[in-house]
Amino acid sequence: METLLIMGVDPGSRRTGYGLIAVHGRRLSHIDSGTLHCGDGPMPARLLLIVQGLRRILELYHPQETAIEQVFMSRNVDSALKLGQARGAALVALADSGALIHEYAARQVKQAVVGSGAAEKSQIQFMVQRLLNLNQPLQADAADALAIAICHAQYRSSPLLKVSGAMQ
Repeated sequence: METLLIMGVDPGSRRTGYGLIAVHGRRLSHIDSGTLHCGDGPMPARLLLIVQGLRRILELYHPQETAIEQVFMSRNVDSALKLGQARGAALVALADSGALIHEYAARQVKQAVVGSGAAEKSQIQFMVQRLLNLNQPLQADAADALAIAICHAQYRSSPLLKVSGAMQ
């Protein structure tokens, strides 16, 4: 049985979370996770930090598949645009790596990890820590990225939950 490396990304214009898990059969293990801190500088500089940071991680680990959260509707147009730009920068880095890219709605991720599409961030952090058997608490953005990777691992292995498609 081959081990699959999956990278999850939780894009944000100030902080972008990343998480890598190994999937061996039904067993998941934590490889790495963290947050790219982009600060409050000009948006082009922050986007460049996202692309460069994710490229470094992708070059270090060479995941076969990646997963990212889909765009969601926001009441604040300015925040939605910034999030869309950060997500675009992350997608460029992921696409450049050659790994398959899968997208999941936030509710799908919460449902897959916690069992409820309306789960709170603290519940996601707790369940990710439990599922990956981690002793240390996780930072919220890193936990979200790991949750996205876990969601993809579950969807890709279940014939009932097959992903509708991957970007390449």
